[in-house]
Amino acid sequence: MRILIYTHAFPPMIGGIETITMELANNIARSADTAPDEAVQVTVVTPKAVAAANEGDLPFRIVRKPALVQLVSLIRATHILHVAGTDMLPLLLGWVLGKRMVVEHHGFQTACPNGQMIYEPRQAPCPGHYMAGNHLECLKCNAAGGTIHSLKRWLLTSPRRWLCARAQANIMPTAWLGTVLQLPKMLTIHHGLPAAAISIAPKIANPPSIVFLGRLVSTKGVHILLQAARQLVDCDFRLNIIGDGPERERLEADVKSLGLKDRVFFRGFLQANEAEQFLVDARAVVMPSLGGEVFGLVALENMLRKKVVIVSEIGALTEVIGDAGLAFPAGDSSALAGCLRRVLESADFSAKMGAKAVARANSLFTPKRMVDDHLALYRRVLDGAEATIAALDSFAVSRS
Repeated sequence: MRILIYTHAFPPMIGGIETITMELANNIARSADTAPDEAVQVTVVTPKAVAAANEGDLPFRIVRKPALVQLVSLIRATHILHVAGTDMLPLLLGWVLGKRMVVEHHGFQTACPNGQMIYEPRQAPCPGHYMAGNHLECLKCNAAGGTIHSLKRWLLTSPRRWLCARAQANIMPTAWLGTVLQLPKMLTIHHGLPAAAISIAPKIANPPSIVFLGRLVSTKGVHILLQAARQLVDCDFRLNIIGDGPERERLEADVKSLGLKDRVFFRGFLQANEAEQFLVDARAVVMPSLGGEVFGLVALENMLRKKVVIVSEIGALTEVIGDAGLAFPAGDSSALAGCLRRVLESADFSAKMGAKAVARANSLFTPKRMVDDHLALYRRVLDGAEATIAALDSFAVSRS
């Protein structure tokens, strides 16, 4: 079975798509070691030219920045074209060449022109203007980038959706995402990560620390977290913000105006081992997102660290944490403050919730489960059994 995975984002780039695509390709390629009767060949194709260190040691082939002729040849030769994302070029070539194609959705691009489900003028969750046919609202949403930019995003949404509808399967990392995208032949396959390998011994942090980890952009809701922190001046805590982005300067100004400069620390972008120094001692990790989350890999990573994960009530995030974390209405700083107070005032509660989190993560979100579900789907697609995809979807959802 020859599988071509096309991804616009791949290591050494850092992010959720990069992490999951590497995990998937690596484990599918290695699955031939445990099932020699089913040879699996994996090729990853990416338009990114910069190679990662030790790339030649991986058990699959990587083709970077191929010319159009080479890309056509690669797609023609594969049995399954797996598009990680909704990139137009591989989708179009797969359809023109009549290839069996599965699309793994890592964003909202088939239901939202900006791909984030955020209504930019108000910096609030989008109620679903595109799917409701309110296209003028979509054009207003992206107008800050200019009329041509806004029109281009809107115009691409429809053909992207049309091409995904012609794939043999549309893979959703959360069942909730399927309720938003509303595409045919959908099935849920949750992301999976290996158990956390923590090399740093935790210690009792004094004062207890809270961590935000992510890009500093408005959709991540860091300003909501700062407003919540302001309501906890009677508590002793430290808030470490790990990450960088265009909102940093404004957020630093907010810290000063809120009188939090002795409690909130911007650590900037950190390498994994540097970030671990702060995460290992954290009482909780907060994801106050206003939108843009289709799974929430940061949540899963920190569940595996036995951390209390506090998330906004966005469907994808609550689906991942289940009852093994805390949730609050998106944008509600007072509710978030209540969650933080509960964590800060009881180390025992935090420890029990952390144990519950790692148990859920190691049960539901493993690489083996992710790979087994993908291979089962590939076999059905190769057999021409698209009609059985609905049954596979029920199977995947029932186990969650």
